Amino acid sequence: MGGSAEVRPSRQTVGEAMIEADGLTKYYGAFIAAKDISFRVPRGEVVAFLGPNGAGKSTTMKMLTGYLAPSAGTARIAGKDMSTDRLAGAARLGYLPENGPLYPDMTPRSLLEFFADARGLSKARRAERVDAVVRQCELGSVIGKAIGKLSKGYRQRVGMAQVLLHEPDVLILDEPTSGLDPNQIREVRETIRRLGESKTILLSTHILQEVEALADRVILIAEGRLRFDGTPAELRRDGRTLDEHFYEMTRPA
Repeated sequence: MGGSAEVRPSRQTVGEAMIEADGLTKYYGAFIAAKDISFRVPRGEVVAFLGPNGAGKSTTMKMLTGYLAPSAGTARIAGKDMSTDRLAGAARLGYLPENGPLYPDMTPRSLLEFFADARGLSKARRAERVDAVVRQCELGSVIGKAIGKLSKGYRQRVGMAQVLLHEPDVLILDEPTSGLDPNQIREVRETIRRLGESKTILLSTHILQEVEALADRVILIAEGRLRFDGTPAELRRDGRTLDEHFYEMTRPA
């Protein structure tokens, strides 16, 4: 990293930890995708996980969700070690990857019913939860249309509805507004804002406006390493903009 950017340690936030990264590290041969990433997110907080493309955000999120085994360190969701107790952790977690598993020939309703069955929901519970997430993500107008014919904004809503089916306490969202037009970005952000009233959310993004619009706190990484952990106000406390701080903390050496 070039310049004199401040490197701050992880904050010791109060409250029950719903997301914990403890020294998470991932190597691919000699390449370091993530190195000693440590932070905790308490219940009810919305955290922007910020960094440039290739910074290690997606790798870290995959380790947190148990989709990727760390080379070192521990990931916990609601206190459950995602290496040794993944099923218990996954029951508390909703994960939306950047390109979620949507089947273009299915309708939103048939897809949601399929995932509800895969999660073992009873028939009555399935009907209740499908109706609830359709309302929550405002999918009523497209519920019977093929997913492949929906706009990307609506496809993102379908993905969000799918991860909410089992009423998780924790949401991990990887670039949920990537590739959307301004109106679609606004719609997805409104959905995330509503969810943030009752969920713990880790939101991966490289879009600085997302931080201002949604986040209680910022965790910034670059080149696979933690660079900052604090509030947006702390990041701007010297009067400089988020853009200026982002550039200083993430520019290559």
